[in-house]
Amino acid sequence: MNFKRSSGILLHPTSLHSKYGIGDLGKGAYDFIDFLILSGQNLWQTFPLGPTGYGDSPYQCFSAFAGNPFLLSIDLLIEEGLLKKDDIPEVNFNNETIDYGAVINFKMPILHKAYENFIEQNNILAISKFENFVKNNALWIEDYTLFAALKDYFGGKAWTEWDKDIKFREEQAMEKYKKLLFDKCQYYKFLQYLFHKQWSDVKAYANTNGIQIIGDIPIFIAFDSADAWSNSELFLFDEDRKPVKVAGVPPDYFSATGQLWGNPLYDWDKLKKTNFKWWIDRVEANLKLCDIIRIDHFRGFAEYWAVPYGDTTAMNGQWEPCPGKELFQAIEKALGKLPIIAEDLGLITPDVEELRDEFNFPGMKILQFAFDSKDESNHLPHIYMKNLVVYTGTHDNDTVVGWYNNAGIDDKNFAKKYLDINENSEINWTFIKHAWASVASMALAPMQDILGLDSSARMNTPGVAAGNWQWRLRKDDLNNFENIKKLKELTEIYFRN
Repeated sequence: MNFKRSSGILLHPTSLHSKYGIGDLGKGAYDFIDFLILSGQNLWQTFPLGPTGYGDSPYQCFSAFAGNPFLLSIDLLIEEGLLKKDDIPEVNFNNETIDYGAVINFKMPILHKAYENFIEQNNILAISKFENFVKNNALWIEDYTLFAALKDYFGGKAWTEWDKDIKFREEQAMEKYKKLLFDKCQYYKFLQYLFHKQWSDVKAYANTNGIQIIGDIPIFIAFDSADAWSNSELFLFDEDRKPVKVAGVPPDYFSATGQLWGNPLYDWDKLKKTNFKWWIDRVEANLKLCDIIRIDHFRGFAEYWAVPYGDTTAMNGQWEPCPGKELFQAIEKALGKLPIIAEDLGLITPDVEELRDEFNFPGMKILQFAFDSKDESNHLPHIYMKNLVVYTGTHDNDTVVGWYNNAGIDDKNFAKKYLDINENSEINWTFIKHAWASVASMALAPMQDILGLDSSARMNTPGVAAGNWQWRLRKDDLNNFENIKKLKELTEIYFRN
């Protein structure tokens, strides 16, 4: 698909401002869209919107279909009459970072109170809307909500540690727990109903104002997820539901032992026999949440690195082929031309490029990667092609200011020469200018780069388990009219509006 010349901002909803310890889909989301409108932007990119688990990573969700209930706006629930102000305890969160444990302890009882009030109100129209939502999402919602209820029932344990009968989804056990946990399942369905309602309103506001949402799909799913439990036959599991092999990437310049991600791998032969139905359903569900999809680790659709389960590093893995062409042909046949961005970073071989180009998916370039003084990087703007998405950096990068402050002297000098940086330059705006000026059809910058923040605002450091995904906007960050003016001017100069 050919995308029009455009630009926008990368910001996950958890990073929005609110007084409840985490960004949500209330006023902060609408204020951010207003910022995009004022600055002439037409793209808003998020991370995956699913319910997060251990480590708080949106790339390790309990479901590939469900939404994250932590993003629900309490204020909107008050406006809707599902909560009263008296239902909300006094709060005193540090509103510049997220303490996920504190947010869960604060927010989940309040959301349960909203569910109790919903039941007590017995509003026939509201109940009908809720029931319609459940019926229209039966494909995934029954399994996900039973999974969530069972996870509570078994004290948060992974599904492989549940009682054997329900771990293996034996018929009698399924019936037993559906009855036993009926109310808890209804509660989790209700949270999904609220999430999709609030997100649909946010998306409609963005779309009405000419802004498209770029969503994100990780190629792999989390092992501890409703998807792995309810569709175990689609993954490389042994008879005891343990993975045979897991995902990772091989040793490279950045890591002598590679990266061991541990995600279960697909049984592509079995997926083929279903005409890739699970993947078609997944893409279709995500296209209801967003307008464009970025697929993380796209190279895994040509070949993926398979590591024997139990290994402590990724060194002993091997490349295994994936029927990516057949997969995307099946999805395209079912859903039409696909508005997909291919995250083609890392070790990219000709077969990955061939697959990407077969479907005309734009690849990605990261401006921070351009300034390796030892080699001519293919991330340098003068060698871009039109069908690309350029980023100043992504969630896995340092901020531009942080990168520049920490860059080696040779790399920094090369950046200075290439970008014409002097002592008066604002390095973040220099990077944004060159991204916006490039021939790439889409240009995006993380909000931290718009604000000119240093490494303390970094969103994620790959390979570091703790302290990620916590950054948030401060109350007045969206009211900086100098930033709005600069961004709008660059967008108009380089015809991205």
